[in-house]
Amino acid sequence: MYAILDIETTGGKYNEEGITEIAIYRFDGHKVTDQFISLVNPEREIQPFVVNLTGINSNMLRNAPKFYEVAKRIVEITENCILVAHNAEFDYRILKTEFKRLGFPFKRKTLCTVELSQRLIPDMESYSLGKLTRALGIPVSDRHRANGDAMATVKLFKMLLSKDTDKTIIKDAIKIEKQSKLAPNLKDIIEELPSDIGVYYIHDANGNIIYIGKSNNIRKRITQHFTNKNSKSKKIQVQVAAVTYEKTGSELVALLKESEEIKTNKPILNRALKHNQFSQGLYSFIDDNGYVNLRISQLKKGVKPITTFTNRKSGISFMNRMVETYELCNKLCGLEKTESSCFNHGIEDCFGACINKEDPETYNKRARVVIEKNSYDNKDMILIDRGRDIDEKSVILIKDGTFRGIGFFDLNYQINNQDILESLITPMQNNRDTQHIIQSYMRKNKRLKIVDLGN
Repeated sequence: MYAILDIETTGGKYNEEGITEIAIYRFDGHKVTDQFISLVNPEREIQPFVVNLTGINSNMLRNAPKFYEVAKRIVEITENCILVAHNAEFDYRILKTEFKRLGFPFKRKTLCTVELSQRLIPDMESYSLGKLTRALGIPVSDRHRANGDAMATVKLFKMLLSKDTDKTIIKDAIKIEKQSKLAPNLKDIIEELPSDIGVYYIHDANGNIIYIGKSNNIRKRITQHFTNKNSKSKKIQVQVAAVTYEKTGSELVALLKESEEIKTNKPILNRALKHNQFSQGLYSFIDDNGYVNLRISQLKKGVKPITTFTNRKSGISFMNRMVETYELCNKLCGLEKTESSCFNHGIEDCFGACINKEDPETYNKRARVVIEKNSYDNKDMILIDRGRDIDEKSVILIKDGTFRGIGFFDLNYQINNQDILESLITPMQNNRDTQHIIQSYMRKNKRLKIVDLGN
């Protein structure tokens, strides 16, 4: 659990500042579960430059509660939380100073979104909250007021959690939390999980990830892990201390995150990812008569397929659909072996490419559409799918035929601006697994929106 906060102060000498406004959002990694926002009477003068910056003046604070009147609420909302702030050292120092004046020790673990951003979003021009949120397309209202800046930090932190593919933030939080709690009840863990699509992470008491999985219903899948009697499930039941998750909204994003993060984290209870979970590929060649031939065949070492299939049956099924959709020839698609015309020509469903009756140029145009639609070689494009919330979308970026990564957006200008789009993206590896996952999903999901960036 996190307490994301922002504090406005009077300014002045080091450790003599007073709080003028505070905003705290209790955040469980997915949503805000509680909040506290208040002006505070600092009982001292506000520096003129601070008044100009924040708009907060002494008249506004005359009837505001003094710090001792809000101290209990601050303790309660930050209890068992990691404090998160943009430049956390400053906000934490101010809070400790105020509590010290009351004779009360205030101690919390802290996380700084400046430091996290520098690690997870390198090469930004500036890491100030205003310039960073602008560069990432994060809307900010009431800049330099506690509530506006704290909410902007919530949105930034949510993005940083998504970009943290090695799960350092989550693992550290689990380790801290479990040190102060009794052994978990498996039923209690299940009750805190959503029935949504996403990726889940099973942790031991030290915060280490021991298993990563993807599911269309996270709660149902974890229930199966906790009740099954197979060897893997029994090991999970003995070692589990916590389950964290990331909702994705999109099955494609979940599949890509699962593939990437198993490789990155190497959980001890995950079997090594089976490379070549796909055994068949679609290939093309030009025959002696000038016709484009398509073939489903075993993957060939050193020869890149147009697209891949889990097994021959799914490849042949795909080819039959392509023959019907684009009026192709069974013989030239490897579905019939014959020296004469194919069966479809006899029932007038083939224009005769099998017996050199149809002009090669006319036939090849249709065959090349199949190649074009099922390969993203040399293409710049984004795939837009469902997001984690109703007003959000997920985005998969492909540049020059290479998968670059995934991200989430809720405003159109975030994807229409190339610089912002690339900042939103969590970089991921491009390999045969990701190519198979993306191409297979594109074939099966017609509602997937594809935007060509080359236009």
